[in-house]
Amino acid sequence: MTPSRLARTYGPWAVVTGASDGIGRAFAVHLAAEGLHLVLVARRADVLEALAAELRQTHDVECRVVALDLSQPEATRHLVEATADLDVGLLVASAGFGTSGPLLDAALDDETNMLDVNCRAVLSQAWHFGSRFVQRRRGGVVFLSSLLAFHGTPRAANYAATKAYIQTLAEGLRAEWAPFGVDVIASAPGPIGTGFARRARMHMGKTLSPDVVARVTMHALGRRTTVRPGWLSKLLGWSLAMLPRWGQVMVIGKVMRGMTAQPGKPTSPHMT
Repeated sequence: MTPSRLARTYGPWAVVTGASDGIGRAFAVHLAAEGLHLVLVARRADVLEALAAELRQTHDVECRVVALDLSQPEATRHLVEATADLDVGLLVASAGFGTSGPLLDAALDDETNMLDVNCRAVLSQAWHFGSRFVQRRRGGVVFLSSLLAFHGTPRAANYAATKAYIQTLAEGLRAEWAPFGVDVIASAPGPIGTGFARRARMHMGKTLSPDVVARVTMHALGRRTTVRPGWLSKLLGWSLAMLPRWGQVMVIGKVMRGMTAQPGKPTSPHMT
């Protein structure tokens, strides 16, 4: 079988974090269909093993399961060690979680844990795998940004701030690593049809399939700095971009109030 564009460009192995569910799982399925071997990373080993068995049978690819809690300081070191013998050329850093509701109603431990998973762990992964990619003179990194990364977001203030960090990091590293043959992209979708809304007690109308996010993002890798998968994401992004910054915050705040099922009550953290 002729290798796919992704396999030819980045090599045989990809690491996908958050692969047990939602967007991360969609990326894993898409990359397996493209013929890439996979390192599947998430907390639930049993779910990852089931996915690995499915991908091996369906797409005839190799899969390595690495069960880790990425909020732990040593998690990235364990991931790097677990992949040291593999020719990894692609990192999809899709693990993350968020909360919704007023910040002062949330548990501080949950909010700081969000920083660990959404920012510190992603930076650590990018540093380690980016070093390998620069050395091998080719590679790709996919960061999961968000529609909320481009403005302050009342009732999801900390989550939006973590995604703003990811968006800015991706933009900077795209320019830094391009001379070394390393592609970087930030994928900034809007509402996604996963368990996010239910776990966050939020009402969402039109949502985007995780499969679309994976497909559109991988097609754009190496071609763009930021991609907004789906027409709704593009429409919302363009509409808000026409407003001043304070106007964006005001509008998105009203949207979040309408989407929160139980205003004033904290929600537990949910993986995205």
